[in-house]
Amino acid sequence: MDIRTVAYTHPDARTLIAELQKEYVDRYGDEDETPVEPEEFSAPRGAFAVGYDGGRPVACGGWRAFGGAAEVKRMYVRAQDRGRGLARAMLAHLEADAARAGWRRVLLMTGDRQPEAVALYRSSGYVPAEPWGPYADDPLAHFYTKEVGAPGA
Repeated sequence: MDIRTVAYTHPDARTLIAELQKEYVDRYGDEDETPVEPEEFSAPRGAFAVGYDGGRPVACGGWRAFGGAAEVKRMYVRAQDRGRGLARAMLAHLEADAARAGWRRVLLMTGDRQPEAVALYRSSGYVPAEPWGPYADDPLAHFYTKEVGAPGA
Protein backbone atom coordinates (compact mmCIF):
# COMPACT_ATOMS: atom_id res chain seq x y z
CA MET A 1 0.00 0.00 0.00
CA ASP A 2 1.25 3.45 -0.94
CA ILE A 3 0.41 5.84 1.90
CA ARG A 4 0.23 9.53 1.01
CA THR A 5 -0.32 12.55 3.25
CA VAL A 6 -3.31 14.49 1.93
CA ALA A 7 -5.63 17.21 3.15
CA TYR A 8 -8.59 16.04 5.23
CA THR A 9 -10.71 17.62 2.49
CA HIS A 10 -8.98 15.74 -0.38
CA PRO A 11 -11.62 13.99 -2.55
CA ASP A 12 -10.30 10.49 -1.76
CA ALA A 13 -10.22 11.28 1.96
CA ARG A 14 -13.77 12.62 1.81
CA THR A 15 -15.00 9.49 0.01
CA LEU A 16 -13.40 7.15 2.54
CA ILE A 17 -14.61 9.23 5.51
CA ALA A 18 -18.16 9.14 4.11
CA GLU A 19 -17.93 5.34 3.82
CA LEU A 20 -16.67 5.18 7.41
CA GLN A 21 -19.56 7.31 8.63
CA LYS A 22 -21.99 4.97 6.83
CA GLU A 23 -20.37 2.05 8.62
CA TYR A 24 -20.91 3.84 11.95
CA VAL A 25 -24.59 4.23 11.05
CA ASP A 26 -24.80 0.51 10.22
CA ARG A 27 -23.08 -0.53 13.46
CA TYR A 28 -24.29 2.11 15.94
CA GLY A 29 -27.33 3.74 14.34
CA ASP A 30 -25.67 7.15 13.89
CA GLU A 31 -22.54 8.85 12.56
CA ASP A 32 -19.54 9.64 14.74
CA GLU A 33 -20.39 13.09 16.04
CA THR A 34 -16.96 13.87 17.49
CA PRO A 35 -16.22 17.50 16.59
CA VAL A 36 -13.62 17.51 13.81
CA GLU A 37 -12.23 20.50 11.96
CA PRO A 38 -10.27 19.72 8.76
CA GLU A 39 -7.44 22.09 9.71
CA GLU A 40 -6.76 19.99 12.85
CA PHE A 41 -5.26 17.40 10.51
CA SER A 42 -2.66 19.77 9.06
CA ALA A 43 0.99 20.20 10.05
CA PRO A 44 2.35 20.89 12.52
CA ARG A 45 -0.57 19.83 14.78
CA GLY A 46 -1.84 16.89 12.75
CA ALA A 47 -1.86 14.96 9.49
CA PHE A 48 -4.21 12.90 7.38
CA ALA A 49 -3.26 10.03 5.08
CA VAL A 50 -4.84 7.89 2.39
CA GLY A 51 -3.52 4.47 1.44
CA TYR A 52 -3.61 3.45 -2.21
CA ASP A 53 -3.45 0.01 -3.77
CA GLY A 54 -2.83 0.17 -7.50
CA GLY A 55 -3.88 3.83 -7.46
CA ARG A 56 -7.21 3.01 -5.78
CA PRO A 57 -7.91 4.55 -2.34
CA VAL A 58 -8.36 1.69 0.13
CA ALA A 59 -7.62 3.08 3.61
CA CYS A 60 -7.39 6.31 5.56
CA GLY A 61 -6.57 7.71 8.95
CA GLY A 62 -5.27 10.79 10.64
CA TRP A 63 -3.98 12.22 13.86
CA ARG A 64 -4.48 15.55 15.58
CA ALA A 65 -3.12 17.19 18.70
CA PHE A 66 -5.44 16.50 21.61
CA GLY A 67 -4.87 16.80 25.35
CA GLY A 68 -1.08 16.63 25.24
CA ALA A 69 -1.02 13.69 22.83
CA ALA A 70 -1.71 12.76 19.22
CA GLU A 71 -5.23 11.41 18.81
CA VAL A 72 -5.82 8.95 15.96
CA LYS A 73 -9.11 9.55 14.14
CA ARG A 74 -10.96 8.28 11.08
CA MET A 75 -9.08 4.98 10.73
CA TYR A 76 -10.85 3.04 7.97
CA VAL A 77 -10.20 0.29 5.45
CA ARG A 78 -12.74 -0.49 2.74
CA ALA A 79 -14.62 -3.72 3.46
CA GLN A 80 -13.38 -5.48 0.33
CA ASP A 81 -9.76 -4.69 1.25
CA ARG A 82 -9.80 -5.90 4.86
CA GLY A 83 -7.77 -8.80 6.17
CA ARG A 84 -4.59 -7.80 4.31
CA GLY A 85 -2.82 -5.84 7.06
CA LEU A 86 -3.74 -2.43 5.64
CA ALA A 87 -5.16 -1.09 8.92
CA ARG A 88 -2.03 -2.19 10.77
CA ALA A 89 0.15 -0.48 8.13
CA MET A 90 -1.90 2.73 8.33
CA LEU A 91 -1.77 2.73 12.13
CA ALA A 92 2.01 2.26 12.10
CA HIS A 93 2.33 5.10 9.61
CA LEU A 94 0.24 7.44 11.78
CA GLU A 95 2.18 6.52 14.93
CA ALA A 96 5.53 7.13 13.21
CA ASP A 97 4.32 10.42 11.75
CA ALA A 98 3.08 11.63 15.15
CA ALA A 99 6.39 10.59 16.75
CA ARG A 100 8.35 12.51 14.06
CA ALA A 101 6.21 15.54 14.90
CA GLY A 102 7.38 15.25 18.51
CA TRP A 103 4.48 13.45 20.16
CA ARG A 104 5.32 10.77 22.71
CA ARG A 105 1.84 9.41 23.24
CA VAL A 106 -1.04 8.41 20.97
CA LEU A 107 -4.67 8.25 22.07
CA LEU A 108 -7.60 6.67 20.27
CA MET A 109 -11.17 5.65 20.87
CA THR A 110 -13.25 2.92 19.28
CA GLY A 111 -16.47 1.14 20.09
CA ASP A 112 -17.42 -2.32 21.21
CA ARG A 113 -19.29 -2.91 17.95
CA GLN A 114 -15.92 -2.75 16.19
CA PRO A 115 -14.23 -5.88 17.53
CA GLU A 116 -11.73 -5.85 14.65
CA ALA A 117 -10.53 -2.40 15.72
CA VAL A 118 -10.30 -3.41 19.38
CA ALA A 119 -8.22 -6.46 18.39
CA LEU A 120 -5.96 -4.36 16.13
CA TYR A 121 -5.26 -1.75 18.77
CA ARG A 122 -4.62 -4.26 21.56
CA SER A 123 -2.31 -6.34 19.35
CA SER A 124 -0.48 -3.15 18.36
CA GLY A 125 0.49 -2.36 21.94
CA TYR A 126 -2.34 -0.06 22.99
CA VAL A 127 -3.51 -0.23 26.59
CA PRO A 128 -6.78 0.96 28.13
CA ALA A 129 -6.91 4.68 28.93
CA GLU A 130 -9.12 6.98 30.93
CA PRO A 131 -12.18 8.16 28.93
CA TRP A 132 -12.15 11.62 27.33
CA GLY A 133 -14.14 13.78 24.95
CA PRO A 134 -17.76 13.52 23.87
CA TYR A 135 -17.88 9.73 24.38
CA ALA A 136 -16.40 9.72 27.89
CA ASP A 137 -19.68 8.46 29.39
CA ASP A 138 -20.60 6.12 26.51
CA PRO A 139 -20.66 2.50 27.71
CA LEU A 140 -19.90 1.32 24.16
CA ALA A 141 -16.67 3.35 23.93
CA HIS A 142 -13.19 1.91 24.45
CA PHE A 143 -10.28 4.31 25.05
CA TYR A 144 -6.64 3.39 24.43
CA THR A 145 -3.17 4.90 24.60
CA LYS A 146 0.35 3.98 23.51
CA GLU A 147 3.79 5.51 23.99
CA VAL A 148 5.37 6.12 20.57
CA GLY A 149 8.05 8.80 20.76
CA ALA A 150 11.46 8.74 22.35
CA PRO A 151 11.80 10.64 25.64
CA GLY A 152 12.53 14.28 24.91
CA ALA A 153 11.26 13.98 21.35
